[in-house]
Amino acid sequence: MGIVSTATDKYQKCIDTCNRCAQACMECLNLCLKEPDVSARKKCIAKLHECACICKESATFMSMDACHAKDLCSLCQTICNECAQECGMFKDDHCQKCTSECKNCANECMAMAQ
Repeated sequence: MGIVSTATDKYQKCIDTCNRCAQACMECLNLCLKEPDVSARKKCIAKLHECACICKESATFMSMDACHAKDLCSLCQTICNECAQECGMFKDDHCQKCTSECKNCANECMAMAQ
């Protein structure tokens, strides 16, 4: 499943999930900035950015089979859960979809970190 080798096949599902979560967070962040209650979403927007960053970095660490990939996945799980909680407080469709992606990523990262 790797692109140029099979060395990271053990991570592929988590890599894909992290990349998907990062994309969902950035899309949600962009939509939150356009909401009329944007000031009430400041904490959520910050957490979305943080989550997107850790997801991208986790995918990178797994892609290079880094020795601390599992450590980063553990941190990613924590941040994804925090983001899901923050985003879940808003009832619009994009936040609810993002919450689901964050929970899914947290679960994948938990499995990877073990």
